[in-house]
Amino acid sequence: MKAIVTNRKARHDFAIMETFEAGIALTGTEVKSLREGKANLRDSFASIEQGELILHGLHISPYSHSSVSEVDPRRDRKLLAKKREIRRLTGKVKEKGLTLVPLKLYFNERGLVKVELALAKGKRSYDKRHAIAERDANRDLQREIKDKY
Repeated sequence: MKAIVTNRKARHDFAIMETFEAGIALTGTEVKSLREGKANLRDSFASIEQGELILHGLHISPYSHSSVSEVDPRRDRKLLAKKREIRRLTGKVKEKGLTLVPLKLYFNERGLVKVELALAKGKRSYDKRHAIAERDANRDLQREIKDKY
């Protein structure tokens, strides 16, 4: 499983409740562009519209060797998931404050493009400060243990 792009800011801005995998409907040149690693997940999110999962804000740069670049790099893309899973997510997204955030875009073993989505709740600024302070404390502790031994 080779990651194409990860959304590192999502783990900072959101508390991840659960993750799941979904396929993504792409054109041929978009897949070739992803193989070159030209994608950006920043500010992207997923929503459920008319019983379908839609990914908004994913930027896939046009393929460098393509003669025709008629595909909009920021177009909304359909995510492929089972109806049962979409219905379950619909119920959870309607809960207060939960959203669907893409964490990672990758190729699976068969060469298909997959998206790792997370059901997440937005963090407040004081939660972010607390997480940073906790990470720094752990880093200092590990450094002291390493120096001691």
